[in-house]
Amino acid sequence: MLTKLEAYLKELSAAGVALAFSGGVDSALLLAVLQKVYQQAPFNLKVLTAVTVLQDPAEIRAAEQKLQQSGVPYEVLRFNPLEIEQVRLNRPDRCYWCKKNIFLLFRKNADAAGIKYLLDGTNADDLKTYRPGLKALKELDVVSPLATLGINKAAVREMSKKLGLDTANKPSVPCMATRFAYNTTLEPEKISQVAAGEEIIKKACPQIRNLRLRADNNTARIEIDAADFALLLPKREELVTNLKSIGFARVTLDLQGFRSGSQDERLTTNKNGENNAEFEK
Repeated sequence: MLTKLEAYLKELSAAGVALAFSGGVDSALLLAVLQKVYQQAPFNLKVLTAVTVLQDPAEIRAAEQKLQQSGVPYEVLRFNPLEIEQVRLNRPDRCYWCKKNIFLLFRKNADAAGIKYLLDGTNADDLKTYRPGLKALKELDVVSPLATLGINKAAVREMSKKLGLDTANKPSVPCMATRFAYNTTLEPEKISQVAAGEEIIKKACPQIRNLRLRADNNTARIEIDAADFALLLPKREELVTNLKSIGFARVTLDLQGFRSGSQDERLTTNKNGENNAEFEK
């Protein structure tokens, strides 16, 4: 499969390639393979990454460091998604509007460089879940090599291991907007508070793999794998004290455990097939 991916990217390279890079396991694999193709025969290549308030600051630093070490042309673009009403109000289709505007920015940059293909790291598994952003990618003719070749997340991790990438076992890190209930106004201060809260938990319990700190008003609702409860509970008093020190009034542990996309549990589907937020009374 790795050989097939390399051949596919080599085919695209003739017309120029721009890669949307987040630093996650999927885009990191594409970057590594593109690096190899580029080293074999340089082509019109540009790696693009967007820096926004909706990203974990640690993830931004890690992504920029990887780009600096990559040896390929790259550019870091600043973007404020909270200027978009649908994003700021955290609508259920927030991801569509955010991704549409970010990739419009990427597309403009790629066009200016004479690059035909804009790539992203969507994999085959992503096509099976509720991801409004996929509509934006389709509208902008973004190429998703992993999804196109039927490569799922497990295969991405396996190929990453073969290449010795430090992202091979990296957990998924979705944008910070996923920590808030739909139709909750997103504010920079609240986003920073959640990011700081997750950092507090990571420092206290570095063995925990999957972590989300969901902000329900002034409550910090911690989601971790049920198997990791035993790691967190001995740190209970320390975590409560430190999380309250940054402004949370209450700290809770979600006994259902970590669920990727748990905020989508409040979505209902109407008769037109559209997703709407379901409000708790």
